[in-house]
This record gives sequence, C-alpha cells and structure tokens, in this order.
Amino acid sequence: MDHLIANAHAQAGAPPAGGMLEFMIMIAIFFAIMYFLIIRPQSKRAKEHKQLLDSLTKGDEVVTSGGLLGKITDVGESFVQMDISRGVSIMVQKQAIANVMPKGTFKPDVPKLDKAKGKT
Repeated sequence: MDHLIANAHAQAGAPPAGGMLEFMIMIAIFFAIMYFLIIRPQSKRAKEHKQLLDSLTKGDEVVTSGGLLGKITDVGESFVQMDISRGVSIMVQKQAIANVMPKGTFKPDVPKLDKAKGKT
C-alpha cells in the first residue's frame, strides 16, 4: 500500500528564516497605515478644536454640538455664557462648542413662524 499513497514526513518545527522578518515588515506597514489614516487625522482635529476653544472671546457667534446658535457674553475657565435669544442666556461647557460662525450670523430678532399657516 506504500506505493499508492506517499508517506507523510514530519517537517521541521521552525519556520523558514525569512518568515519572521516578513511578518515584522507586514506589522510595521499595517501600523503605518493605521497611523496615517486614523490616529494622525484624529489628533490633528483634536488640536484644532483645542485651539478654537482657547481663542473664544466675548462677542463670538458660535454653534454648540447640540445645534444651538448664540453669542458669547462671558468666557470662563470651562464654561461660556451665551445669549440664544433676546433675554435668554445659558451656560454651556466649552467642549460643547462645535464651531465659530461668521459675524452677523446670529440675529435674535428673527420673526416667529406662524404654525397654523406655515408662514412668517
């Protein structure tokens, strides 16, 4: 029966010499791709957001991450006070500020929408 089926011979337990080097190169390339596609852009965005928060001043018109538009009236260490309408002022964490809008975006005297007719 040996002439029909070849005998299986045990291979050496150690991988070929180039196998470990190729594996390390593959891991290094994978880490480089992850760094340039995920880690670096995220840290760049975080750095830009920190600079935005540090540059907030009284009178800036901002949008929060929740979508509120308002004008900053006071800047504290970790909170800002902003007017969102005439006579309505709220305190917001600085981290919640998503973007600074151009001057003139915030207009507290916008006419109210007539719900019955859908007109202003």
